[in-house]
Amino acid sequence: MIGLSNPMARSPELTARVPIGRAMPSRIAAVVLLILSLPLWMVAAAIVWASVGRPLFFRQTRSGLAGRPFVICKFRTMREGRDADGVLLPDALRETPATRLMRAIRIDELPQLVSIARGDMAFIGPRPLLPATIAEFGDLGRVRCTVRPGLSGWAQVNGNTRLTNGEKLALDLWYVRNRNLWLDLQILILTVLVALLGERIDRRHVDHALKAMPAGTVRS
Repeated sequence: MIGLSNPMARSPELTARVPIGRAMPSRIAAVVLLILSLPLWMVAAAIVWASVGRPLFFRQTRSGLAGRPFVICKFRTMREGRDADGVLLPDALRETPATRLMRAIRIDELPQLVSIARGDMAFIGPRPLLPATIAEFGDLGRVRCTVRPGLSGWAQVNGNTRLTNGEKLALDLWYVRNRNLWLDLQILILTVLVALLGERIDRRHVDHALKAMPAGTVRS
């Protein structure tokens, strides 16, 4: 669990920047990409149908800008496999080689272009989390939600699944404080490299983000 005894909202060292006038260009770009990527949608749908069956999409409520809930959509990449006690099997056992590749190169995220076109998401920003997770973060979660969640973010290009929850949160909050167009372009380029080369932890960026966390934060 990640808690905060010294609320970030009161810390002068970490304040959120609310985006101004940046949503519309992203929404227009998302519509264009939606149209251009339709053939890829058909390929992805065929892979899901053949690999894990119906339904083709996975939907879940997540927290967006200012904590407002919205429904995120992805291509489904896992079967509903459960053990004898009815507990879901680990992700690796429910994937197929084809859907694992889809996740590795982020094709399963294509439906989130719809969320960007609607204004619920941006191309770059902290990944959208469950409302319960945001609530658990307390003031940290509220600061994290002062920017739109993104298709890819600073945590995703600096280790993603290899990071602890505390490290991801630190990277997300560092992004909120330091976001600018150049940083977004860096993340965009790094996202492509991660898709091609795989995930790796950039310890320099992770440690820098952790050091910027307010005193009293539990990093775990």
